[in-house]
Amino acid sequence: MNIKKDNLDELNAVLTITVEKSDYEQRVDQVLKDYRKKARIDGFRPGKVPQGLINKMYRKPVLVEEINKILGESLGKYLVDEKLNILGEPLPSLDKPVQIDWDADAQFEFSFDIGMAPEMDFAVSENDKIDYYLIKTDEEEISKQRDRISSRYGTFKETDAISDKEMIKADLVELGQNEEPIEGIHVEDASISLEFVKDEESKKKFLGLKAGDVLVIDVKKTFENETDLAALLKIAKDKLAETGNNFRVTIKSVSRFEKAEINQELFDKVYGPDQVKSLEEFNAKISDELKSAFERNSDYKFRIDAKEYYLSQFKKDLPAAFLKRWLVYTNQGKMTMEQIEKDFDAFVSDLKWQLIKGKVARDNDMKVKEEELIAHTKDIFRQQFIQYYGIAEVPDDTLEKYARESLGREEERNRYMESLMENKVFEFMQKTAKLNTKEVTLQEFNKMFEK
Repeated sequence: MNIKKDNLDELNAVLTITVEKSDYEQRVDQVLKDYRKKARIDGFRPGKVPQGLINKMYRKPVLVEEINKILGESLGKYLVDEKLNILGEPLPSLDKPVQIDWDADAQFEFSFDIGMAPEMDFAVSENDKIDYYLIKTDEEEISKQRDRISSRYGTFKETDAISDKEMIKADLVELGQNEEPIEGIHVEDASISLEFVKDEESKKKFLGLKAGDVLVIDVKKTFENETDLAALLKIAKDKLAETGNNFRVTIKSVSRFEKAEINQELFDKVYGPDQVKSLEEFNAKISDELKSAFERNSDYKFRIDAKEYYLSQFKKDLPAAFLKRWLVYTNQGKMTMEQIEKDFDAFVSDLKWQLIKGKVARDNDMKVKEEELIAHTKDIFRQQFIQYYGIAEVPDDTLEKYARESLGREEERNRYMESLMENKVFEFMQKTAKLNTKEVTLQEFNKMFEK
């Protein structure tokens, strides 16, 4: 076995592997002997088929399979032993196509093109200056959050008459040409909010009405949004064309939404009994929560800016032609070269970022411990329960179960490992680089994301 590396330039090389008879003969013979033991061929007892017949029938496919195994093993070992930091994976060489006579040749030569990562003299240091936006927790934001909490715990209370944005419960009956009920759509206890009625003339018909009052409306004029109208009438959107315009509306109840009063009852609902005992303590709690949320937002913006900053420091080229060819090869016809060219800049940016993260992790001996990975995965599931189901308190054993099951699947485990390592890299960057702290309002901060 001989492997020779020819550098074409700093980023491209050709590996030539020569496989001798001594490298494969014993392996091939052993496989063919095993075939003989198991072969069942008419005219011969099991295990008594002549070896020459077995060789004639199976030697070529066995030889091809064993040579391919040897190539894979040899390539992998060589790349590790020589510590070659390649991009993608080796591809059959374009300049040295394989020419083999499997029946006659005893020695085989294969050439592979490889693309190599550039040498990186990059390091995160205190000389790096990156903006860090600190969001102010002022009285205005505390007041807004206090109002949001009051709204979240508010309730609908019945009122006498419709005046503006009340919630109306009503029965709807479809009418014919003479405004007589027909065997069409009948909806009981439909919910109507004038907030969603854009037509002023239709809105005026409701004003001043009380429970028990009846009116006739043109539903398609009153509710211009077809999705809302279909939901109100409890029919599929494509059935609206078959539905009449006029409906009789019988008001059953009128309710007005009222925010919760800011008092001890609200404090107890939000934070638990006697955890907060005054408006001052309530405001202090809100302030702490906002600071925590704003800090997460600030860290998120820092990650965007840090990534952009360090990518701008990456001055090295990548083996573009090789990478484009590799993308075509690995996507197996699912992407054309035209599509790859279109998205190639984004791909290169992502690849450079992977190289940067890898360099930072290696330089600083960053490792992922199993207990860290489990805690990280549990935290991701905890956030998912909050985001998708609104459940904040999930038993730890439940999170542990979900985390361990997910980490048992290789693809998911690799994804969590990568996200945790990225967290470590960003934390190191934030701790090491010189932060140019800028205090901003929440409005100013949000404007940064409007582009």
